[in-house]
Amino acid sequence: MALFLLRGILIGLFFGVPAGAVGAMTVQRTFRYGVRAGLITGLGSSVADCFYACVGAFGLTLISDFLLKGQDIIHCVGGCLILVMGIGLLFKKDKDSQRIAETSDFLKMFLSSFAVGITNPAVILTFLLAFSWFGITGEMGLAEGISLVCGVFLGTYIWWGTLTAGTERLKKKTKQMNLMKINQIFGGILALLGTVILVSFFI
Repeated sequence: MALFLLRGILIGLFFGVPAGAVGAMTVQRTFRYGVRAGLITGLGSSVADCFYACVGAFGLTLISDFLLKGQDIIHCVGGCLILVMGIGLLFKKDKDSQRIAETSDFLKMFLSSFAVGITNPAVILTFLLAFSWFGITGEMGLAEGISLVCGVFLGTYIWWGTLTAGTERLKKKTKQMNLMKINQIFGGILALLGTVILVSFFI
């Protein structure tokens, strides 16, 4: 089982590095609310990755076929979500940037990053490719499969933790931090990513 855990960690690290929209969300929220916000945002993405890792590890072809057949529509929904979040940050009021995050805010952070991660069904192809590369099949035992999925979670979360820690370190080194400007920068990035997804869908 330890071997499957290690393989899962390596797969999680390798496929967690392309940050994308969740990476932008993690950096922005760490700047705005601190380390806890960044870790919770990354947690939502890691949980979404674990769902797809389960589909690949346990050979759940019925679910994978459904997701892949409807991936265009799901991608469109994800693109709309990212675009709306980006626009929201672009027009976020300056007074809002002074508000301290509450428990409900952290729940929203988790759910939003989970939603962005789960609306990318093509990720399952990535995991299937990775599993194949490591010689992993969907016919493994329950214990091995659970170890692999736990490893994927640890691997992806190590990446989000590293990104959050790096952002917090940069935040402390920055003498003057204009939160409104940061919101606009990352809001623009998210809006651009959402637009690209939607344009590719319609094309």
